[in-house]
Amino acid sequence: MERIAIISDIHGNVPALEAVLKDIRQRDIGRIFCLGDLVGKGPHPDRTVDTIRGSCEAVVQGNWDEFITEQTEKPELRWHRNRLGEERLSYLKGLPFSLEFWCSGKFIRLFHASPESVYKRVQPWHPLELRLSMFDNTEQTGTPAHGARPHVVGYGDVHNAYVQHFPGKMLFNAGSVGNPLDITQASYAIIEGDYGSQEAGPFGLTLARVPYDIEAAIRMAAAEKMPYLNEYAKELRTGRYRGLPD
Repeated sequence: MERIAIISDIHGNVPALEAVLKDIRQRDIGRIFCLGDLVGKGPHPDRTVDTIRGSCEAVVQGNWDEFITEQTEKPELRWHRNRLGEERLSYLKGLPFSLEFWCSGKFIRLFHASPESVYKRVQPWHPLELRLSMFDNTEQTGTPAHGARPHVVGYGDVHNAYVQHFPGKMLFNAGSVGNPLDITQASYAIIEGDYGSQEAGPFGLTLARVPYDIEAAIRMAAAEKMPYLNEYAKELRTGRYRGLPD
C-alpha cells in the first residue's frame, strides 16, 4: 500500500504550500501530484513554481498556468507574469493536460478542471449529466490503449474539496492549497492503494485540511504591493469567492 498526495491551486501562497508539504512529510507520503494553478492571486508565483518543481513527481496545467504565459495588457496579469521569468513561463506552458495511472485495480485520471478544457468549471452541485461527463475520454485527454473510461477522476479548479460516488465511479476535488473557498484551511487529497497495479485491492481516498498562517500570507502580499490585495485578503479570511455579492 502506498499513499499519494494530490495538491492543487496553490496560487502563489507560500505559507499555505509550506504547511501542506510539512503535513505530507509528517504523514510519510513520498509521492506528490499537482493539479495546476501554481500561480495567480497570491504574491509569490516564482517561489511556488520552484517549490512545486522540486517537490512533485508530476504536475498538470491549470487555467492560470496556461493564460499567464500569454502577453497581456491587464496590469494584474502582468504583475504576476513579470515575477516568473522566461524559464518558468516556458515550464508552465509545457505542462501536460492530464495524468493517468492505475492503483489497486482502478484506472485514475487527474486534470485541472474538466476533460474538455482547463477553463470548463464543474461544481459539486452542477447537474448530474455534467458531473458524469467528467469521466469521458476527450480529444484533450486522449483515449487509453485499453479503451476504457476512468473509474476515478480527480481535479482542482473550483477550490471546493469533495468526494462523490456514482455506480462504479468516484469523482473527487482536491480543493485548494492556497485559496480555499469552502473552509479557511489549506486542502489536499490522499489516495491510498497499490500504485501501478491493475489488480483489485484495497483503495482509499481522504481529504485533508491543514491550518496555516493566513495573516502572514496577507502581510507577504501587502509587502509586495500586490494588486487586488483587499480582495485576496477577504478570500483567505472568509473562504468566500470575491465575485459573490456580500
